[in-house]
Amino acid sequence: HRMISKRTFISVLSYTLLTGLAIIFLIPVGMMVFGSFKPDAQVLIESGTLHGYFPSELSWSNYQDVFERVPFLRYLFNSTFITATIVICGLVVNSLAGYAFARLQWRGRDKILVLVITLMIIPLEAIAVPLFYEVTILGWRNTYLVQIIPFIANAFSIYLFYTFFLSLPKELEEAARIDGAGPWRIFFKVVAPNAKPVFATVAILTFLTQWGSFLWPLMFTHSEAVRPLPLGIAAFYTLPPLQWGDIFAFGVMMVLPVLIIFIAFQRWFVKGVATTGVKG
Repeated sequence: HRMISKRTFISVLSYTLLTGLAIIFLIPVGMMVFGSFKPDAQVLIESGTLHGYFPSELSWSNYQDVFERVPFLRYLFNSTFITATIVICGLVVNSLAGYAFARLQWRGRDKILVLVITLMIIPLEAIAVPLFYEVTILGWRNTYLVQIIPFIANAFSIYLFYTFFLSLPKELEEAARIDGAGPWRIFFKVVAPNAKPVFATVAILTFLTQWGSFLWPLMFTHSEAVRPLPLGIAAFYTLPPLQWGDIFAFGVMMVLPVLIIFIAFQRWFVKGVATTGVKG
């Protein structure tokens, strides 16, 4: 009984602490959501009190203002197109690379794998200047290409696929090989269908990273025609007059797609993280 009481106490304490941390992290999100429905004159009034936290009256005017003051739909299309292209192309390229490292035998494989893992510790800021000159020479500045091509192949994504493929039973591939299937057919018909968790994990991580990308588009784009949402909200913040309700509404519409994607794929995401984590 004493052991059970101790475990119960630890569980209650853990859940209490986690609940408290969750509330702390959710408070800014709640302020943004509730503030987006307040008339602009009331957004910051009594913000330090619980009464001032919730809107006394709901108003959609802030959302209407966003669409009237900036081309929000254009920003949304740019972010969606850029991020979706990177995610889809990245899943193909990185999964094939991870499978090649995990299963295929070829000269220099281990050395190149070490090089890929080494690239994981190099931040984008360290190579931003050389890349700036490279894309300038190629004529990619202020285009979709400059926001897509450099981010399709990703060292961390390759490593996640590599560790997951190592955990798959080789018997599945050997059986397909006996039936006459080649490497391409084995990968797309046997390996990929059994790797849904890692595909979902990489897709979510890539989506979250690219959806909030700011530094790279800031360096290489200046036109609204190719401007993504993070740059759009930064430019929106500088537009006079400064209206916090409109900014909160912009933020809510920017965060909403991320929330939807994560909720839709959270089961596969958790499963993929657990599987690759155990293997690693």
